[in-house]
Amino acid sequence: MRRLTGVELTRLRWRRAVLLLLLIAIAVPVVIGLARVWATRPVSDSEIARAAENGAGEIARCTDRPRQFGLPPGSTEQQCTDLVVSWYTGREQLSLAGERTGSGMGVVAILTAAMLLAATTFVGHDWNSGSMSNQLLFEPRRGRIWTAKALAVTLMALLTALVVSTAYWLGIWAVIKVRDLPILEGALNDSLGYGLRGAGFAAAAALGGYALTMLFRSTVATVGVLFVVSVAGGVFIALLGLSEQWQPHKNVAAIVKNGTTYYVDVPDSCFMGMQSGRPPEDNSECDHERDLSAWSGVGYYGVALVAVAGASVVSFRRRDVP
Repeated sequence: MRRLTGVELTRLRWRRAVLLLLLIAIAVPVVIGLARVWATRPVSDSEIARAAENGAGEIARCTDRPRQFGLPPGSTEQQCTDLVVSWYTGREQLSLAGERTGSGMGVVAILTAAMLLAATTFVGHDWNSGSMSNQLLFEPRRGRIWTAKALAVTLMALLTALVVSTAYWLGIWAVIKVRDLPILEGALNDSLGYGLRGAGFAAAAALGGYALTMLFRSTVATVGVLFVVSVAGGVFIALLGLSEQWQPHKNVAAIVKNGTTYYVDVPDSCFMGMQSGRPPEDNSECDHERDLSAWSGVGYYGVALVAVAGASVVSFRRRDVP
């Protein structure tokens, strides 16, 4: 099995489409990181001077009537200048916690999409070119072939996503340190854990894409099914009136963020109790937000992955290979 997996890893390395997707998986997070560093850059002296010049009229009006600008009577011109300049130059500070709720999920999405497409393209080429039958001449045991390919694409996706995620969060941390901004205790470990869970999800997505392609024997069919599920799946769940707990994006967030919350409707008795001034006996029933654990998200996607992989193995072992 080790030799077969090594052969599949070599074939992965020589597939141009896979290399292109790996390049995208590296380049796009780099662009996202640089964009966030630029968007949160410190305000320079020249920008402050330019803002004061552009806002000279507002500074004068603020000095005459400071209360209209939310300042106490008797505020100095410098106070008005600081206020107006902040309107023109105000930027958010770079923080690990802020990126985990913003750009971090974008990095996970890019890695997931790139790894899934790489796995799908890799095995889809084997079916389109007819090389799958040639491979079975050298190794007739189909279960070993399926497993070797699965291990290859999963290892490739996990390693790539793990390296990119770790580099991204260490890069953000280094910029924060250089700018001498405050860092909460344990924030770096939380961010690296965020990246690790995101890498695991990307690797699972690659395995799922591979299993679907082995089942459908077509890259186009796999991409089409995944597109329909990702676009229409959430809408269909909402039309059925199911809880937000079953939405795909909520379960992704639960895995990557190590738990999240979702919105639920509360009984009418909660509103009646609020109007009467008496709190309901069970306050938990009146809470609009409920917790969704990471393990719930793992179970949500894990069941689907096991079902698809099982169907894929059975199909590959029983159907004729052209």
